[in-house]
Amino acid sequence: MNLILVGPPGAGKGTQGEILSKKLGIDTISTGAMLRAAIKNGTEVGKMAKSYIDEGKLVPDEVMIRLVKERLSEPDCANGFILDGFPRTTAQAEALTESGVKIDKVLSIELADEIIVERLSSRRECSKCAAPYHLIFNKPKVDGVCDKCGGELIQRADDNPETIKNRLNVYHEQTEPIKEYYDKLGLLVKAYGQEEIADTTKEVFKALGLEV
Repeated sequence: MNLILVGPPGAGKGTQGEILSKKLGIDTISTGAMLRAAIKNGTEVGKMAKSYIDEGKLVPDEVMIRLVKERLSEPDCANGFILDGFPRTTAQAEALTESGVKIDKVLSIELADEIIVERLSSRRECSKCAAPYHLIFNKPKVDGVCDKCGGELIQRADDNPETIKNRLNVYHEQTEPIKEYYDKLGLLVKAYGQEEIADTTKEVFKALGLEV
């Protein structure tokens, strides 16, 4: 299955992508993770993207399309893939269609803005090993300290409440319209985010016609 995951930041796309990856035996391609790696490694694409991400803005289409096309051409995508974080604009969606990439379904995970702000502002990651934590759902054993390596836990710049609200505004203005684009192509299905991950997974599997 060639699948696209869409939805606001913090709706659980990354988590559900991992679950679907194991279920379907295909790789999840997170453009956010690809971009963070590019920034950390100081690549040309990373330097171009950093200033946009720090302000909660979208990375320009030409940068994202270049990054994603390179990734989809790799051998591990031959039997299917899950795209998380791309496309983010109708222009990107059209470019992906025009590039000849076949998409089977587009899954939209729906979640209210106020829940997202609470969820994302509670995220933390280790400053040394980048292990993820959450002050509500996945607390460290010792406050502010990584369980794995003892590193300091930090809040990413794009996880403070004001930046989150900016990201949500950008999503509603620029990304949400792609749902209409894919709906017209008959590819869009919806799942509604729940408080428990397992309950959201049930919604996701139901929307995709998969057995739990």
